[in-house]
Amino acid sequence: MAKKESTFSNMVLTLLLITACAALTLAMVYNVTKEPIERGRLERRQAAISFVVPEFDEIISKKFMPSDVSDSLEFNFAYKDGELVGIAVQTFTNQGFSGYISAMVGFYPDKRIYDVVHLQHSETPGLGDKIEKDKSDWSDQFRDFDPAEKDLRLKSAQGDVDGITAATITAEAYCDAIDRAYKTLKENLDEKHFSLNKMINN
Repeated sequence: MAKKESTFSNMVLTLLLITACAALTLAMVYNVTKEPIERGRLERRQAAISFVVPEFDEIISKKFMPSDVSDSLEFNFAYKDGELVGIAVQTFTNQGFSGYISAMVGFYPDKRIYDVVHLQHSETPGLGDKIEKDKSDWSDQFRDFDPAEKDLRLKSAQGDVDGITAATITAEAYCDAIDRAYKTLKENLDEKHFSLNKMINN
């Protein structure tokens, strides 16, 4: 039997069929995994909020724009029996050793820090990953930290925060993310003279 001649049109058709099959497979995988991924993201966000503010029974979320970057921060106002008990701010920095780091920073209504927890990072295992609660107690120093009275910079830069040995860039970046959350909170709730209730209801 004669072998079918390979032509340019045959090759193009074969490539188109392979590309179409690959695209269809990717689309199917995306559709199947999209909802579980989004559900997991929301569950991690809720867990982070619960970790960095006192017990609450209602959350009201609103976004504010920091003065130094073009991406907004999400503020989650936590209420218990109608009373504001804390504000969880989803913040970030691009100054990590490996770039992007995001964190959830919780504030008391008086703007002292309740606690912090990382959300995402790609820092070096064994060094920069000490920002994680289960890897190190380094981030515990931010509990009850009052940025109005203390400096959110490393002690090596005349601030009040202990560094991470061999991971100075990561520690500086984490402080930058926390400081961005604090300054955005202060700018929107102090300098614009809005009360918390008015801010939330607008």
